Amino acid sequence: MTYEESVATGAVDGFVKPAKVERLHVRTPLVLNEKMSSILGEEVLLKLENTQPSGSFKIRGIGYMCAKAKQAGARRFVSSSGGNAGAAVAHAGKRLGVETVVCVPSTTPAFMRKKLESLGAHVVVEGSEWKHADRLAREMAEDPSSIHVPPFDHKDIWEGGSSLVQEVYEDLGGRPPASIGLSVGGGGLLLSVCRGLEKVGWQSTSVLAAETEGADSLAATLEKGELVDLPSITSIAKSLGASRVSSAVLPQTRKSSINSVVVSDKEAVEACGRFLVNERFLVEPACGATLAIGYDKSLIPASLHGPVVLIVCGGNIVTPSLLKQWKAETDAQWDDFST
Repeated sequence: MTYEESVATGAVDGFVKPAKVERLHVRTPLVLNEKMSSILGEEVLLKLENTQPSGSFKIRGIGYMCAKAKQAGARRFVSSSGGNAGAAVAHAGKRLGVETVVCVPSTTPAFMRKKLESLGAHVVVEGSEWKHADRLAREMAEDPSSIHVPPFDHKDIWEGGSSLVQEVYEDLGGRPPASIGLSVGGGGLLLSVCRGLEKVGWQSTSVLAAETEGADSLAATLEKGELVDLPSITSIAKSLGASRVSSAVLPQTRKSSINSVVVSDKEAVEACGRFLVNERFLVEPACGATLAIGYDKSLIPASLHGPVVLIVCGGNIVTPSLLKQWKAETDAQWDDFST
């Protein structure tokens, strides 16, 4: 019996039922941003998930899933991401003392492969796209002692990720924000936040779901009313490079207030540049898609009034030289006194 079957059936054959799960993430700051508040005319609070030990919010859900899997008897984690999810699995494996394999496509930068290896993960390069790497990861995880850790599509990941909203709830003393802005790739963060909103009773809080043009599978899904599989990812925001969102997203859109926000690569990169100058944090364009909301009032619904929480989801696939390259490629503009 595999780990997945054990969890699904509650059986114990070869595995033990998880007890209290070890926490691998840290509580992150929720800070008021004066510049963005001035631009939007509403209180803007930033949830700094870029300060997580793995560099992004991913450690919340993936850390929870991995810790739970170890308690259930899993002896190897197998993942398929050369970005934030892969870093989270590698970090979890190191913390938990579990063998970790991360399958990545050939497009994963060399510096990212080295980072994963430095965390003790065995890195395997497979194919030119994430789906090729994921196919291999699933095959490698067929061993009963292994578990496949997807980048976003698992109920344990959404459950672990919901802790983010619980922290916001506590920091705001239960006062609900009007909206929470977040970036959407495969939908893991979206589903985590929606689950968290349900837990704390904030059903009136809407979600601003940000994507970049060329990686906007959620926007296409919402427009068509059914899951849409993009033919290719043309955005430079590769961390948003899931051609289709989780199948759990569409039912969630019928229960939650979700507003699609699509920005250009230029807008996302400009947001990264302004954020670096203003706040001294280096994040990738996938995160910049959400930050762009804080720099452009036209991206929020005119009917939105009240505090806005923007999740600074993080970023591992970024360096100063890459940001400079993206600036040139997109003709993005900012200077050393950006506002």
